[in-house]
Amino acid sequence: MTADKYLPLSGREFPRFSAIKTFFRLPHVQVDEDYEVGIFGVPFDGGVSYRPGARFAPSHIRECSSLGRAYHWPRGMNLFKSLKVADIGDCSTVPISIEATYEKIESFVSVLAHKNKKFISVGGDHSTTLPVLRALRKKIGKPLSFIHFDAHLDTYPAAWGCEFHHGAFARHAVEEGLVNPKRMVQIGIRGPLADNTDLDFIKKHQITVCTMDDIKKSPISDFVKTLPSFSVDEPTYISFDIDCMDPAYAPGTGTPVPGGLTSYEVQQILRGLQVKNLVGADIVEISPPYDHSDITGLAGVDVVFELLCLMNNK
Repeated sequence: MTADKYLPLSGREFPRFSAIKTFFRLPHVQVDEDYEVGIFGVPFDGGVSYRPGARFAPSHIRECSSLGRAYHWPRGMNLFKSLKVADIGDCSTVPISIEATYEKIESFVSVLAHKNKKFISVGGDHSTTLPVLRALRKKIGKPLSFIHFDAHLDTYPAAWGCEFHHGAFARHAVEEGLVNPKRMVQIGIRGPLADNTDLDFIKKHQITVCTMDDIKKSPISDFVKTLPSFSVDEPTYISFDIDCMDPAYAPGTGTPVPGGLTSYEVQQILRGLQVKNLVGADIVEISPPYDHSDITGLAGVDVVFELLCLMNNK
């Protein structure tokens, strides 16, 4: 059982529209406290290629998570009574430099990794996943298994002469040996490509790609059964790009693509994943300026909740 200091502020004592906003109304603590899972923000969108605004996502998700609850009905789990979770603030970023921001993110995550903390990063654009994986790879000493939710492959080449952007992070993660491509699954991929050569990378590295056509051809429960399981000996990372969801369910994102996952399908996939050692995760590409009635923010909160439940192996 957790100490009382890691329980969320009660909505029956303080209405959910009140109080200082933290993730899930959890305590805000310093990095070296005794929590088990830290949630932190990465307010950066210097790697986007279309709509900006993801730098505002951490504060937006904190606001929306005031509606979060502790008890996961299908799992029969009171999450915050069995897992010490805290808001550990935001990672420092440099809005005009992706290189300097990468250094700050890698340094921040390295501290968490060496303290054996699990974490969820709330971004920010998808370029921010790369330095997170760099830090984990150095600590773990081998490539991670990797589950990647996205509309896009993100294995694309340099753009405008820039190697690092939100559409290239997965390519770099494979090329740098941060993740094991044979234990890498991409979920929700769809839409037109710039050219058929965009498929060369995933074919070369034998990455498992689950397109929306693959997902929709059978009931979602059947699709979930086709996903690989990840053992306790496989440190695993999940990166969740909100644009894996259809814009009807997540309009507030930088590069929306029609034909994506519904909120319910996302829930079913996350609940069905067999991941025994989830060391870290992120949710990225939420752009509050394009959100309507907090639809995307609320979907993001639900994803974070499901990710936290996957980290609770007690």
